[in-house]
Amino acid sequence: MTGGVFHFRPDDRYHAFITCCEEAAYGGGHLSGIPVAVKDNISTKGIMTTCASAILWGYVPPYNAYVVDRLKSEGAAIVGKTNMDEFGMGTTTENSAFGPTLNPIDTGRVPGGSSGGSAAAVAAGMVRMALGTDTGGSIRCPAAFCGIVGLKPTYGRVSRYGLIAYANSLEQIGPMAANVSDVNLLMSIITGHDPRDSTSYDQPYHHVPDPDIHGLRVGVPEEFFGKGVDPRVASVVWDAISRMENQGAEIISCRMPSMSAALAAYYVTCTSEASSNLARFDGVRYGPGADPKKQWHEAFQERRREGFGKEVRRRILLGTFALSSGYYGKYYAKAQTARQEVRDDFRRLFREVDVLAGPTMPTIAFKLGEKTDPLSMYLSDVLTVPANLAGVPAISVPCGTSEGMPVGLQIMGRWFEDERVVDAAFAFEQGGAS
Repeated sequence: MTGGVFHFRPDDRYHAFITCCEEAAYGGGHLSGIPVAVKDNISTKGIMTTCASAILWGYVPPYNAYVVDRLKSEGAAIVGKTNMDEFGMGTTTENSAFGPTLNPIDTGRVPGGSSGGSAAAVAAGMVRMALGTDTGGSIRCPAAFCGIVGLKPTYGRVSRYGLIAYANSLEQIGPMAANVSDVNLLMSIITGHDPRDSTSYDQPYHHVPDPDIHGLRVGVPEEFFGKGVDPRVASVVWDAISRMENQGAEIISCRMPSMSAALAAYYVTCTSEASSNLARFDGVRYGPGADPKKQWHEAFQERRREGFGKEVRRRILLGTFALSSGYYGKYYAKAQTARQEVRDDFRRLFREVDVLAGPTMPTIAFKLGEKTDPLSMYLSDVLTVPANLAGVPAISVPCGTSEGMPVGLQIMGRWFEDERVVDAAFAFEQGGAS
């Protein structure tokens, strides 16, 4: 196919999409005519982009994100913008101003978040592949909960130009698909240097996955199977790791002491950055306007109170507090020290092993409405946030089921060794999945 229109009228019973493009154009290229969904915090010229927030309802970007231009250059049919937790803040896609997304495996459960709409669209077969974003696990969590594959690339490997920022130093755009081969294909399209993103590295991705993992040193930190990890999930993942051993990998037990502080360091860091990034949404430049008859500070407060959901307001308040005079040193500075300890642990471990493996999530997908306490929700991210704090690549690949729901195997690698992480996942998928 060299060009035309892709007609997309999905049976969206899972509420995976916020906006659908019923007639999506396509052209020639490696993705010619392939339907691709894009998370709704990635800018799309001429297509409404809301971050699943009422404060951005009606906002239509005047430009494309770098990754969207790359998709179009390869002929992809961008068929819609997927639902998400508002501004990427959540683990269930229940924190959307437009209602929750349902898990296609069991509609009484969440699809994970914050890229839940992208994962559900792939899992339901509505699209072949999708883009998500990952700040603390937001690609890998829904990939695990929906039984698909999701890759968080090395920080800087994919341009963030056109991504509506939540926490700049942590977030990364990445591919999601039903299998590793399609994740690999999409990764090859979206990588490359972009001078508009100061964190962008000039390291394109051109790779053919290798299913041979003989001699691969796989580290398994004890902390990945610690408190809070469901024993049934742990059992499924240990079986997966044993299958990797049967394929020729060397399994090495190790320790990662910084895990004890990683989650706290992550939430102090991400909320602090969110407090700064979301200050721009003031009812003047984006979304529904503030009341011009009121004093500016009154109109500002009213617009943000009405436009932001409860979880976004909570994180802004937490971040503002952590950055405030008298508390910066007690919280934010300490969080950065702990973040460095996480990086140091990865450096030490990667001198001994090639990749690290463990569960993606400590449990299977929650039931809708089950996690009402913010702290219990935050604890669900304990296994995914270390990769974001350090900036290393990490992938989730389905490895079995518990109570009929998918379980994800998470594989992390050295900085800019995304290819090795993909190889390990591909090898497991080809020869190890039950």
